[in-house]
Amino acid sequence: MSDKPVVTINNITKTYMMGKVEVKALQGISLTVNRGEFLSIMGPSGCGKSTMMHIIGCLDRPTTGHVLLDDVDIDELDDNSLAEIRNKKVGFVFQTFNLLPKLNAVENVELPLIYAGLKTEERRSRALELLAMVDLKERAFHRPAEMSGGQSQRVAIARALANNPSIIMADEPTGNLDSRSGAEIIHLFSELNKKGITLIMVTHDQDIANSSKRIVRLKDGLVVADEKVR
Repeated sequence: MSDKPVVTINNITKTYMMGKVEVKALQGISLTVNRGEFLSIMGPSGCGKSTMMHIIGCLDRPTTGHVLLDDVDIDELDDNSLAEIRNKKVGFVFQTFNLLPKLNAVENVELPLIYAGLKTEERRSRALELLAMVDLKERAFHRPAEMSGGQSQRVAIARALANNPSIIMADEPTGNLDSRSGAEIIHLFSELNKKGITLIMVTHDQDIANSSKRIVRLKDGLVVADEKVR
């Protein structure tokens, strides 16, 4: 792990309006995530976990405060630049996999590479290499409906890695999986982290969080604990 931050959050807040009611999702959070860390974000429903993740992943902007991703202040970017940095620097893994059902595994993994402008041969070679990395090369030409949940999540992880992102964001990545498949996905994350990949994972499961190296606990939009696991 490097001492160089990949994410720096400075006193961010996020306020939503729900009708006439003001909802304060984040109330002044500061956090640094160094390159090569494996961090879990925990807390009860409504504590701000997903909001924080969306802001770090450039899917949303804070109301106040600053987020630096690889030393770039995302608040200073226009929407096109934000989309570009999101595609190049952030890989997403969701609870529901978010694969396109009409595309097979290798085509799903190729999607970020299309946006990155890679040529057809390069895309296919890179996508197959990534599927091999997640031990799924033999399922490359199967569609999501022909794969188990664990296999679909492996495809999603391969897709998240496509552009060599600075950080992988995983939102309840085992939430739709049985315990065995979930354990396999967490083992895969640990192996990727050993290769130097930075991971931030939102989870409500303490056992899952214990597989990471650091746990940040949120409550009512604030960090209430930040602890090393091992």
